[in-house]
Amino acid sequence: MSNLEALYQEVILDHNRKPRNFREIANADRHVEGRNPLCGDQVTVWVKLDGDKVTDVSFKGVGCAVSKSSASIMTQTVKGKTVAETKQLFAKFHDMVTGKMTDAEREAMGSLAALGGVSKFPLRVKCASLAWHALKSALDGGGEVSTENEGPAQTQGA
Repeated sequence: MSNLEALYQEVILDHNRKPRNFREIANADRHVEGRNPLCGDQVTVWVKLDGDKVTDVSFKGVGCAVSKSSASIMTQTVKGKTVAETKQLFAKFHDMVTGKMTDAEREAMGSLAALGGVSKFPLRVKCASLAWHALKSALDGGGEVSTENEGPAQTQGA
């Protein structure tokens, strides 16, 4: 394992042990529940908006380390971004976890790059993308989401 891969693994484990923004937002503008029926991951994402800006985002749920750390990193990354910027980030993240990104593009993803290795494990793509699909659905004003059909060969939601 390279030093970079070891660092990425530590980032994932840290966010799993101490997830950031792991709470409900009482006065959220939107919230969406998501599930991964193959793995059993379940997540609810809350979003607070000020016009077109994501001012707060949080999550709660149960799931594997990849699912929880992805949600945690996501909440830190999208706070303060516009809805359009957040949706663009969703598309980039989706490309990264489905293996449609070069190593250089992955490295430019900041802390999200820690999750890029899941592209080698198709079942983990569903775990990593669950909270992101829930966030996108919330921003679109939609309802419950599932990653049942998510995978490297899929482009659903991108």
